[in-house]
Amino acid sequence: MDRAQRAGLQLQQLPPTSSATSGGEASFSYKENLIGALLAIFGHLVVSIALNLQYCHIRLAGTKDPRAYFKTKTWWLGLFLMLLGELGVFASYAFAPLSLIVPLSAVSVIASAIIGIIFIKEKWKPRDFLRRYVLSFVGCGLAIVGTYLLVTFAPNSHEKMTGENITRHLVSWPFLLYTLVEIILFCLLLYFYKEKNANSIIVILLLVALLGSMTVVTVKAVAGMLVLSIQGNLQLDYPIFYVMFVCMVATAIYQAAFLSQASQIYDSSLIASVGYILSTTVAITAGAVFYLDFVGEDALHICMFALGCLIAFLGVFLITRNRKKAIPFEPYISMDAMPGMQNMHDKGMTVQPDLKASFSYGALENNDSISEIYAPATLPVMQEEHSSRSAPGVPYRVLEHTKKE
Repeated sequence: MDRAQRAGLQLQQLPPTSSATSGGEASFSYKENLIGALLAIFGHLVVSIALNLQYCHIRLAGTKDPRAYFKTKTWWLGLFLMLLGELGVFASYAFAPLSLIVPLSAVSVIASAIIGIIFIKEKWKPRDFLRRYVLSFVGCGLAIVGTYLLVTFAPNSHEKMTGENITRHLVSWPFLLYTLVEIILFCLLLYFYKEKNANSIIVILLLVALLGSMTVVTVKAVAGMLVLSIQGNLQLDYPIFYVMFVCMVATAIYQAAFLSQASQIYDSSLIASVGYILSTTVAITAGAVFYLDFVGEDALHICMFALGCLIAFLGVFLITRNRKKAIPFEPYISMDAMPGMQNMHDKGMTVQPDLKASFSYGALENNDSISEIYAPATLPVMQEEHSSRSAPGVPYRVLEHTKKE
């Protein structure tokens, strides 16, 4: 009886112990998700502030300030903040799943929309403000709601980024099949882009998204192995670390090259919205295949996470749709003002022709009021008399014309 009672007591004590362990793991995973999400939000917010600060060289254009933009304190402050923000985003991949960190780049679009309105410093009336920026406010609200759903229903897969685990994922058949499909699709898109001149924004940004998916996969591996090494579990002696590092740098460089080509053809707001949607979708798919982010998640959490992504996509689209298109600067010589007069373009800094030497043919003013010294020069006209072929014609000069003539 004593043995049976002890066995019964042991069986009764097992479930509470296992539930306590699972509860501790769930609490730990939630804490890591929160740390990763906060680092990503902080990083994207700081990057947005840095980009707006580095636009100081645009404000220097057209002014009398002779300094170059890289000699200003504002530009260097923006560069420091950008490095700090990128470091925060890089560190966030080591704590939270890839499917959570990638969609949080919507924070950068939200912050840029709000900070951009402040940096523009336009003079507007209160009633015009709501009419012009109503889409931006609606988009910001939707993006915030979508971000909240993403953080709340994000997957809780937390695997140590050791060299063995990364190698095992790298040679798994789902990722090998996904990589093969991605390589074939990338080669087809590159062929149509280079050989067939298919310069559609979907083609270019799909190339960027495919490269970006490999970038975020390698970034998570490199960041996770670095964090483990800092914590005392050295991972830098694994060859897979350097393979991932080289792939991360190479894909990031080619991704930036395609983005630069897209920015020369299409507007930046269109690139921001379409690029965010395509890159986030492909990156979440890569994370689900490589790191198995959604394994063990129930259908409700997956559906709510997908709903959060769709709401964030719609919010980003509305924010970028309301942005003004950038007007490229084109140097020109204005012909519509006299020397010494204030010109309406470029705060009077445009070069004017010297009217004492030539006539202003492109002027928009009435030329009848100009004095005779600015009248167009007349050329001698030589004519021959055709009445007699033997007698040469007497040339005559037309010296000047009166206004009436």
